[in-house]
Amino acid sequence: MKIAFSKPTRDLARQRELFDGFGPAGYAGLQLKGNQYAGHLADPPSFAAAWGDDPALTSALITMGTLDNDGVARLRQTIAFAGATQAERVVFCHDHPRDGVTPADLRSFARTLSAVGRDAAEHGVALSLHHHYQQPVMHYEDFGVFFSAADHVGLTVDTAHLAKSGITDIPRLIRDFAPVIDNVHLKDYADGQWRLLGQGTLDFPAILTALRDTSYPGWLCVDEESDATLPDGLKVSRSYLRDTLALD
Repeated sequence: MKIAFSKPTRDLARQRELFDGFGPAGYAGLQLKGNQYAGHLADPPSFAAAWGDDPALTSALITMGTLDNDGVARLRQTIAFAGATQAERVVFCHDHPRDGVTPADLRSFARTLSAVGRDAAEHGVALSLHHHYQQPVMHYEDFGVFFSAADHVGLTVDTAHLAKSGITDIPRLIRDFAPVIDNVHLKDYADGQWRLLGQGTLDFPAILTALRDTSYPGWLCVDEESDATLPDGLKVSRSYLRDTLALD
């Protein structure tokens, strides 16, 4: 398993700090938030001109959007950008409220994303659904309904969003949906807040055991969205992975 890092940045100076700091801190890649690459979507070479052409910078691109015509067009543009910048996958967060979503809606969303995923695969880019609290795939049964109707769409598991959504047996979900899990976001959680790894209530040793039991081969991304500074987020998270989870 390879270790990546992701954290929002509020300005270009903080983004440069992130881009310069993740490698020396012990991470093999970045999974970028939308604002960290969106200004270059229409001109992919400008991203390399501004930030460099190291593929580690774009191990994944995270994007949030809808699945109406405009949203799908934007997703396809992001996938094209991913192909041009050597990103392995696009991680899609579905900006649609969970309330009122039916199983038929979930299957319809799955079919729409599957069509995009098939096209993405032809260009060497994977498409992965990132479930979210208060987004369509939120409850345990939602995962089964959605993925029974999906193809060429992987699952990005986010540990803290599972906990916030009321899914307490995270290892069970990992084992049940192992065939579609292609990306993992590690984030701690307590008292309604995102926390640095090891400073919340989640049982990461049990989560890692489930990943190892299912021979998960992909990225583990520290999705650091607590209020910690970037240097603390990089250092504390990597120390926890190394010292507690034995992930060198």
